[in-house]
Order: sequence, then structure tokens, then C-alpha cells
Amino acid sequence: MKIELSDEAFRYITENSKECDKETAFVLSAQNEKYLQDVKDNGAHSIISIKDVANLFGIDKIKIVGITGTNGKTTTASAIYSFLLDLGYKTAMQGTRGFFMNDKIVEGKSLTTPSVLNTYKHIYQAVAAGCEFFIMEVSSHAIAQKRIEGLNFELKILTNITQDHLDYHKTIGEYIAVKNSFFEDEGKKLINKDEKKAAFNFKNAFTYGIENPSTYRLMAYSLNNATSGIIQHFQEIVPFTASLHGFFNLYNLMAAIAATHILTGKKLEEIAEVVDNFAGVSGRMEQVSEEPNVIVDFAHTPDGIQQVLNALKEKELLVVFGAGGDRDRTKRPIMGKVAASLAKKLYITSDNPRNEDPQNIVDDILEGIEDRSIVSVELNRKKAIEMALNEQKDDEVVVILGKGDETYQIIYDKQFPFDDREVVRELLKQKDTSKVI
Repeated sequence: MKIELSDEAFRYITENSKECDKETAFVLSAQNEKYLQDVKDNGAHSIISIKDVANLFGIDKIKIVGITGTNGKTTTASAIYSFLLDLGYKTAMQGTRGFFMNDKIVEGKSLTTPSVLNTYKHIYQAVAAGCEFFIMEVSSHAIAQKRIEGLNFELKILTNITQDHLDYHKTIGEYIAVKNSFFEDEGKKLINKDEKKAAFNFKNAFTYGIENPSTYRLMAYSLNNATSGIIQHFQEIVPFTASLHGFFNLYNLMAAIAATHILTGKKLEEIAEVVDNFAGVSGRMEQVSEEPNVIVDFAHTPDGIQQVLNALKEKELLVVFGAGGDRDRTKRPIMGKVAASLAKKLYITSDNPRNEDPQNIVDDILEGIEDRSIVSVELNRKKAIEMALNEQKDDEVVVILGKGDETYQIIYDKQFPFDDREVVRELLKQKDTSKVI
């Protein structure tokens, strides 16, 4: 990716050594320093630092908010983005769902945290559009690989820490350490006080929680139909309502409300008034059909599955799920055990198998399930969803986990069109017995 600039000695900048030439300056970062010889061989105009880019792009003119955690990053980021827009602030957001500015999508889905220069480009665009805030998801990979190099965060947020990405980080201890390293500085930070694995620099730290005393405390809540709660911040006690479902979303909402309060200084009451405008995130606890009741969610970790199924525990659940290939194998039996403990019936299928044999992935999941009588295995994901829908009774809920709003399935290194939600709509249309949203 080349970025064109005006009024500079060089015409372009790039972080890709192969794109270097006499008109193009190379942006040196921790990720690409090993390609320096290639840069010189390709005749780059010059070599500049990421700090130079920050100065060129005027990044100090915008307040950057970084959100990390195993689960909840996307919903929390989207809620903050929604609240700030509703309060009249120009705002941009970068994350799993893509890049958004002022309630418009600019780019589609990408990595949770793109490359260094890509992020800087997005911030540059936000500055040019007059945005006051830039909200971004920060993955553990991005922290470890220094893909957030040089960014000065106005606020850093921790949602939670549970098992994920051990294919990359190797041990849960390393994964926890990487997440917590994001909070070692003295800048402002907002920490989930109920997350026991959190470790952080106490200077300029704010906390939020439900179970433990915190800067922002949820005093009471109800999960009947809509979600409602009462949040306390010192002497301020303010009620709010929201259309999101599930106990875990109370944490996401708490983080978003607290973050908006810290960032804007507005009264908590004024922020609470816009909470109910946030309708949630596509593919997260998304009800695809009312009758029969079908829900699609992105949950792909043991904790994520537990949170979603717990939110629906008053119902009898038929759960369709698998696990991603070429990813952390150790979480697969745990996912199976969690799902089996909360579901009436399991339909174990293929997710994004990538270069792994889907049957081997399923076998890993089955290791965690003692009672196999509740399990059906169908590697064809569409057929697995169809089985669940055909066996569903009136009072049961079909829950399809793992892919959320993804519109493809990855087999080997290719992407094939596949959207759980569209598959459900198509199958229900064929049955012609339901009201589809």
C-alpha cells in the first residue's frame, strides 16, 4: 500500500519494501526492519520513522481509544462509537467490522488491528474529516507485533481475558502477559474490575464492574426482555436501558458508558439517554428469525460460548458450532464441554477449517463431551444448520455459533461464500413456516 502525499520531498510513503523507488520513502517499523536491505536495493527515496508519519498526518489532533480483551472488543467499540455520534461528536472506528467514519462505512472487514501504516492512514483520514475521536480494537497479535507502534492513546480499555490464540502465544500465561502489557504505562485506562487476571499500572486507572467495588459500578440490573441497569459513579446514580441481551453485554455497556464519560466529561445522565439508541452489532446475538427462534453469534472461545448460552439458559437450546482450523487446538475440547453443559442438543460441524481436516477438528471438540447421545456430527455446515432447524420444536432456540456476520467459509487458503444468517433465511423460506426478520 502506497500513500500519496503533497508538499514533501518524496511523493509516496510505504511500509512494503517491494514498493520502494526513487519517489517513495520507506516507513520503518518493528514489523518491517528486517527488509531494510531490500529497501536500499530497490532505491527508496529515503527511510523515515513511524514518528515522522505521525507528524505528517497530524495524529496528535485526535483522541485515540484502544480496546483489548478476548471477548467484547467489537461490541464495546461499536457502543462507544454510537454514543459519541449521538452526543454530537465526529468519530471514527476501526476494527473487525471495518473502518467507519461519522456513521458511514469507509472500508469493509479486515484484521482486528491492521498494519501500522494502515492504521495511521485511517487516523489521517479521520483527522481530515474533522473527527475528534478514533476508536480502535487492539488484538493481542497487534500488541505482540507492535502494530500499534507510536500511537498515543487517550484511553485504553480492557474487557476481559480468557483463553484464545494459543496457537500464536503458546501458553495462557504468555497471552495474559501480552494483554496486560498494554496497560503498563501511566496513561488513562479503564479496566474491568471483575477480571481477576488483569494487571495494570494504577496511575490514571479507572475501573468498572458488577461484582466488585469500582469507579463505575452497576448497582442493579434486569435482563427481562430489554436490558436495564443502574450505574453509580461516586455520588451520581443513573438508570439506563438497552436493547442488547445477555449478562455479558452489561459489561460491554458499562465499559462504553464509562469510556464515554471519561472522554467527554458530559453528565452520566446525558450519556445514559443515548444508550438505548445502540441496537448492537450484526452477528452478535443476532436474532435471524422470531418463529422459529434462531440466533447467530460470533462466539468462538469457551468463555464466549458460555456467555452466549448462559444468556439463553431459560430456553432449551439446539447449538450448531465448530472450531477454526490452524488455530488454538487446546480450546476445542473445552468448547465442547461448555456447550454440552448448556445445550439440549449439539450439532458439531465445520467452521473455517483452513488447512486442517474438518473431522480432526470435530474429534478434538468431542474429547470434551462425555454424553455423546446429545451430539450429531455433520461436517457440511449448511446441512448441520438444516438438521437443527428440522428438529427444532416450538419452544426451542437454535443457536449457531462461531462465524457471526462472516460472509465466507475458509477452506485451505480460499474463501467460499457462506453466511450463517443467509443460510437460515434460505432454509426457512424453503419450509415457508416462519416469519423471518
